[in-house]
Amino acid sequence: MSETIVFDVQVVRQDFPILNREVNGKPLVYLDNAATSQTPKQVIDCIVEYYSNYNANIHRGVHALSQEATDKYEQARQKIQKHFNADKPHEIIFTSGTTHGINLVANGFSSILKKGDEILVSAMEHHSNIVPWQMLCERTGAVLKVIPMNEEGELLMDAYGELLSKNTKLVFCNHVSNALGTINPIEQIIDMAHQVDATVLIDGAQAAPHIKADVQKLNVDFYVVSAHKMCGPTGVGMLYGKEEWLNKLPPYQGGGEMIAEVTFEKTTYADLPHKFEAGTPNICGGIAFGAALDYMNAIGFDAISAYEHELLNYATKKLLAIDGLKIYGTSQNKTSVISFNIEGLHPYDIGSILDKLGIAVRTGHHCAQPIMDFYKIPGTVRASFSFYNTKEEVDILTEGVRRAKNMLA
Repeated sequence: MSETIVFDVQVVRQDFPILNREVNGKPLVYLDNAATSQTPKQVIDCIVEYYSNYNANIHRGVHALSQEATDKYEQARQKIQKHFNADKPHEIIFTSGTTHGINLVANGFSSILKKGDEILVSAMEHHSNIVPWQMLCERTGAVLKVIPMNEEGELLMDAYGELLSKNTKLVFCNHVSNALGTINPIEQIIDMAHQVDATVLIDGAQAAPHIKADVQKLNVDFYVVSAHKMCGPTGVGMLYGKEEWLNKLPPYQGGGEMIAEVTFEKTTYADLPHKFEAGTPNICGGIAFGAALDYMNAIGFDAISAYEHELLNYATKKLLAIDGLKIYGTSQNKTSVISFNIEGLHPYDIGSILDKLGIAVRTGHHCAQPIMDFYKIPGTVRASFSFYNTKEEVDILTEGVRRAKNMLA
């Protein structure tokens, strides 16, 4: 597919084998894309090809399989560099996912922060962008402060400005909220942080499937994503870091691959990116990550975004027609995520009935418990849409929610 081809969801759906299966005797309606997207056959074929034809360790072997695997792996790094517009390939560090990338950075700052330094996080963070910083504060004596949000699920930027000071050393924020779908104004967040010489990490896990981030244009210090959110395999992701920062931070783990020379007296570390890539990596995962980016870029992120926005508007209108249904996260600037509850009903009960109808949604606090505490609710039902979902599936969801409401009332 190319950018010039008109987007056809029925053609796209043919690339995803899992969409042909049934669950509980019903056609699968998969609406849990914010947790994990499905995998197209082009990426599945890439994985099969690796294990069938050139499965070998990388960077260390002189034999043909090792060299071929190494070439494919480093080509994938270059694909990721190009996609996110990093300045240099070695600014892309392969990780096991977003959580790994965040913890890598947090560990590095353990030797930089001191007592009284301040860290800012937003009120709508995933637990993986809260807990590592709490642990960092416990180790260093730094203070964690929270950028508040409003009822619409938007950050209060005036309050953010008031929190920033000469003591602010780090600012962490998600590009898109996994629980609400809100697209945060990260350009402004980054610029304001840099005005007080603070370093910024953006959690791009939820943005990457919908938005093509340009890390140089954003001028962000660190940006992290997971491949499994964007048609790739689980267990692999990337950390982008500015070269100057990656050189400052100490290695996160010790072992093979990340060393230059080892003696019992002293070890010297390898240059970037290998300094942060100890041990045998997820070679197949990295290569398949590159294949997933190829696939999504062939469709085109403009086409993906436009179609998903159309789905979001359609689903929002359909669901709001159900009496007693409330949507959480009503920002005008959001991705295709709808978190909702029905008055008097527990989200888990609704989700369980939907599952019996073959509809996969997520229920609970979505690893964003502070958001649920803000709204004083136990959790929500979250329907998250991807470019391979259809309006017909939205209709099935809506009818399923109505049925669940009638059964539980």
